Amino acid sequence: MIPVDAVTMREIAPRFSGELAEHQDAIINAVGPVLASTLAAYEIDTRLRIAHFLAQTCHESASFRTTEEFASGQAYEGRKDLGNTHAGDGVRYKGRGLLQLTGRANYREMGQRLSVPLEDQPELAAEPVLSLKIACEFWRRKAINPLCDADDVVGVTLKVNGGRNGLAERSQLTAKAKAAIARIQGLVMTGEAPPTANRPVLRRGSQGEAVGDLQRKLQQRGFSLAIDEDFGAATEAVVMVFQRQQGLEADGIVGRDTWNALDANKR
Repeated sequence: MIPVDAVTMREIAPRFSGELAEHQDAIINAVGPVLASTLAAYEIDTRLRIAHFLAQTCHESASFRTTEEFASGQAYEGRKDLGNTHAGDGVRYKGRGLLQLTGRANYREMGQRLSVPLEDQPELAAEPVLSLKIACEFWRRKAINPLCDADDVVGVTLKVNGGRNGLAERSQLTAKAKAAIARIQGLVMTGEAPPTANRPVLRRGSQGEAVGDLQRKLQQRGFSLAIDEDFGAATEAVVMVFQRQQGLEADGIVGRDTWNALDANKR
């Protein structure tokens, strides 16, 4: 099992700030701990399969920022092909989940597959962990794994989206996911532990609690640096100075060696 988790999701998804970052954190923090085991249960367990899955779910969920469609769902009202045969079904069964489950009939079918009352309680489909399972069920029902094995971004997109909407971004996200998973596999092969939520790989543009922890550690070593959880130019410059002092490659990227140096040189 490839140990993908919240760190991997953050490595793939674009960064945000403020309320958007809070929404993203809530979803990633909920899904991350069960990501690897859930994907493995659906045989989404190779570099290509995981990369395509994470890329598609990232795109469909607006970079893991939402598990509910932004639109009201009114556009689906009266759509018999989606099973929306009752007044109000369009809004009630709007798109939810990492891959946007839509329509009464699909909610009913997915609820039966997972033994969850989705038709009676459609809002459950927006719960992050359940939305991951729903996405995996959809992936299996649509037989998407073989397209992943062929590294067919277009084919996977057609299965997920029904068209080519957002194909360029989906391709870019797939490439980022491949790189992130390759890095994890490389660490596993060398016997090194992959980054954790507390010790992720950080670089310019990173944000969040781990950046604040980094800034705090640098402050404790005498560097003048604001603790704002935003890895900007000032943080990068201080990291590079610290790396040079420790005889490390001064690339401004905080990986295993830099974290170890920070931990080993406490005052």
